[in-house]
Amino acid sequence: MKRDILIVYSTTDGHTLEICERIRTLLQDEGHAVDLLPVAQALADPENAALARRDTIVLGASIRYGKHHRQVYDFVRRHARLLDARRNAFFSVNAVARKPDRRQVDSNPYVRKFLTRIAWQPQHVEIFGGKIDYAKYSFFDRNIIRFIMWMTKGPTDPRSVVDFTDWQQVDAFARRIGKP
Repeated sequence: MKRDILIVYSTTDGHTLEICERIRTLLQDEGHAVDLLPVAQALADPENAALARRDTIVLGASIRYGKHHRQVYDFVRRHARLLDARRNAFFSVNAVARKPDRRQVDSNPYVRKFLTRIAWQPQHVEIFGGKIDYAKYSFFDRNIIRFIMWMTKGPTDPRSVVDFTDWQQVDAFARRIGKP
């Protein structure tokens, strides 16, 4: 059975969008119809037209400073009933998940906190390691993130770009979304 899938996403520096594009490509290669929609656009659609015609909705969100963007919470609050009425999934992208033992709901404090604050309980939850790209950050963000990485024994070289995403994990998640 081919699916009509919408991936709604919130990204801070673009890496979550990269993950969404990878998921879309894999699912399209399997014959599914897949579109991407920024969460801000989904919130701007009072009729929910983009969501209502889909049989599967995936929400992907990045974390900055321990929190998902406020619009992600607004999206879930506004569309919880619609999400529950469809096949659905949620994935979070964060630097804590650079450690494989932090890629489960019970071991990732940010995802655990998010799921306790929303009414919707996704059918599938996945946590992907994020990406550190110091050159993309503002002076403030670069230094705060370097400090956090120093405290947690992560990369601190301000010239470094480190992708912690397990792309095989992303592919496996996409295949689960596409299954009947």
